[in-house]
Amino acid sequence: MRIALDATPLIQPSGGISRYTTELAQALASEFPEDEYWLASDQDVGNSPSAPNLRRAGRPRNWITRRWWLAGLPLELRRLRADIFHGTDFAVPYLRTVPSVMTFHDASPWLTGDRRAAGAGRIRRRAPFLLRLATMVITPTEAVRREAMERFGLAGARVAAVPLAAAEVFRPRPQAETAALLGRLGAAAPYLLFVGTREPRKNLGRLVEAWRQVRRVRPLLNLILAGRDSSDFGPAAGLSLPKESGLTVAQGLGDADIAALLSGAAVFVYPSLYEGFGLPVLEAMQAGAAVVISRDPALVEVAGGAAAAVDAESVSEMARVLVEVTGDDGRRLRLREQGFRRAGEFCWRRTAVRTREIYVEAMRRF
Repeated sequence: MRIALDATPLIQPSGGISRYTTELAQALASEFPEDEYWLASDQDVGNSPSAPNLRRAGRPRNWITRRWWLAGLPLELRRLRADIFHGTDFAVPYLRTVPSVMTFHDASPWLTGDRRAAGAGRIRRRAPFLLRLATMVITPTEAVRREAMERFGLAGARVAAVPLAAAEVFRPRPQAETAALLGRLGAAAPYLLFVGTREPRKNLGRLVEAWRQVRRVRPLLNLILAGRDSSDFGPAAGLSLPKESGLTVAQGLGDADIAALLSGAAVFVYPSLYEGFGLPVLEAMQAGAAVVISRDPALVEVAGGAAAAVDAESVSEMARVLVEVTGDDGRRLRLREQGFRRAGEFCWRRTAVRTREIYVEAMRRF
């Protein structure tokens, strides 16, 4: 089988969709060496996964092919003799020349207030039309599958939930590694940890307020807000974070550094107002952290009972649960053990196998 995947998410150095595209492409190529996989984009995607059967497709060559989704991509799929196209980021070609699969990550572009994804206007405008063109649709959770079906009237047989997984790098790290990193960051244990971007739906304002309340009971408990990209906590991200004793903002960290922080955290906190999956939750569990999440349906589904859950909009409840968990070594140990087992139920190999089954189903339906 010849499969073309949208590689455009790879232009971003970090982020959930970039991670999804990278890990899925690598797992597919490894699990199905008899297939040919092509990374297709009209942009320079920089570093991309590599394997003997995983290659880059051609770029636009003239003014016609620069109209990528209308003309360039369909022509490239024909040149590649592709059997199927997988749109890894809410998009498929405007012309139905081959079967297509679209990954619908979440409904945040259509939500309101702090739950709406920033800069998602293009997705909001075109995805409803493209969902009709896609032969099959993949969502990361059953929660998002239900949302997509209800919001856009999609038939259940066309929509399948396929979970993600944490990368292998997220494993428990030696205490010395965590201590050395804390020294470089100017931070100290014990600490609460958040990993992600500073956008309104991540709910960091309430997290900081909850931490301040926790400090009245646990004055030595610090808070680290960590991002993988240097822009994750930039001024345009929508939250003012003044310098404050005990609060550390760490930007531009690699996966190994994130794993070290997760391993040493007293609690990993992910109080998001809305998620499609919440990959940092699995990364934290796999690295051996006790986890506290919001009651967002997708996060609850992914955690599978292995995390303490709070009302995302209640600062007092968040603070109360954090005080309870950080003050109960037995409960914290149980959460770590439960989370580690839960993370073991997910792997990119299984994600790849299920995704390829959907490719076959899309070809049958086309």
